[in-house]
Amino acid sequence: MSNDVIVIGAGPAGLTAAYMLGQRGETCVVFEADDVVGGISRTVERDGWRFDIGGHRFFTKVKEVEELWHEILPDGDFLLRPRMSRIFYNGKFFDYPLKAGNALGNLGIIEALRCVMSYVWARLHPPKDQSNFEGWVAARFGWRLYRIFFKTYTEKVWGVPADEIQADWAAQRIKNLSLFKAVMNAVLPKRNQKEIASLIEEFQYPKFGPGMMWEVAREKVEAQGSKVVMETRTTAVRHAGGRATSVVVESEGGRTEHPCSHVISSMPLSELILAMDPPAPAEVQAAARGLGYRDFLTIALVVPESAGFPDNWIYVHSPEVRLGRIQNFGSWSPYLVKQDRTCLGLEYFVFEGDDLWASADDDLIELGKRELEAIGLVKAADVEAGYVVRMPKAYPVYDETYRANVDTMRAWIDEHVPNVFPVGRNGMHRYNNQDHSMYTAMLSVENILGADHDIWNVNVEEEYHEEKTVDLRDSEKGTGRAAPITPRRAPAEVVLPAEAEEPSPRS
Repeated sequence: MSNDVIVIGAGPAGLTAAYMLGQRGETCVVFEADDVVGGISRTVERDGWRFDIGGHRFFTKVKEVEELWHEILPDGDFLLRPRMSRIFYNGKFFDYPLKAGNALGNLGIIEALRCVMSYVWARLHPPKDQSNFEGWVAARFGWRLYRIFFKTYTEKVWGVPADEIQADWAAQRIKNLSLFKAVMNAVLPKRNQKEIASLIEEFQYPKFGPGMMWEVAREKVEAQGSKVVMETRTTAVRHAGGRATSVVVESEGGRTEHPCSHVISSMPLSELILAMDPPAPAEVQAAARGLGYRDFLTIALVVPESAGFPDNWIYVHSPEVRLGRIQNFGSWSPYLVKQDRTCLGLEYFVFEGDDLWASADDDLIELGKRELEAIGLVKAADVEAGYVVRMPKAYPVYDETYRANVDTMRAWIDEHVPNVFPVGRNGMHRYNNQDHSMYTAMLSVENILGADHDIWNVNVEEEYHEEKTVDLRDSEKGTGRAAPITPRRAPAEVVLPAEAEEPSPRS
């Protein structure tokens, strides 16, 4: 099998697959369309500043992933960082996760009483329809807190009304959290509580950003004898006799074809299907074209260190700005910024081709300055420099047809090209975090070598936020969190911006 495995994509999933093959004495060729490794987990560098795309807290309940992180990078390259995030709303900062004393104090006595009464009312008269995000959250927090802390931001994230987002998103993102539990957490805090993933108090972080992990992983993969070929796009996967037989790629040097025994693919699932040669049936191609994506851009602004803040990021719930979230890269690592200055990453969640995506970089930088000043965080005149980073297909959209579309494509792959293994976030059209993406790659390598794991059970969200770590070798339940089911809008529609730890992208 040596050197006959083709890996498409040099993000966390692709490089993990290549590295694990190397650990087992096998080599492969990795083809990456971009000029940077890491996918959405890359670290972008501009003029000596480093930007984390979305913010990646290195926290996992998957033991194998934790061990691999420390196998790739030495312990000395990790920082242990305090977790701090807040919500900015109505000119005030609210702790996140919500703490009853802080939240109710910021709201004021009258509004606090209204929120408590709204919560009591919702408990006594819960919304009849809790299948959508709005009803699910209102039933657990009350209508007033829902409108203050959840509605606006969630609509920025996904670009659709909150009552059109399925409850899957809420159930996974704020699982086990209610106003009652928020009160208990405020009164009886537990150090480094992990029963709810968003309550971890500290996390690991590579000192030069998450891209450091994947830059070193690439070096290790090549040291094992495998090849990582950059700026080379996969254009076709040829198949015959019920198996993929070769992969066709294009680069500046032209088009080349590479025989394969197996293909591990982290390219978008839709693109993988549409690359099949001979083509997949019309209904399978239609399913591929039916998948949608949410895109992401960061406006990075250099400001004096005094203009920063202690948070890793701040969620901006204020409806008067399109800004969704603000990173302070200096709070992630002092190695990302320069002396006496920091860099703020203003995050906008968009659709590729909409007005923000299509705007000139200079116009976006000016927008970022205006919005920072509008919310009273930093004066526009204090911004020294700015950069724009666009990330297409950052988040797979879970619309009302995505599940059927993915099932159609999965069934066709299983029957006609079973030696093709989709992995990772876009590869599986799943809201995989970095650790989930890596785990799908690990298990796919084991399958190539003779195991029989169901990769699609990773990230089905049964136990990830609980104390118990689930191993797919012992359980049919997966690890991770699902993404929201959202009705998709036309790509060119003007929408509000969004969240990342993912839109939260988290990793």
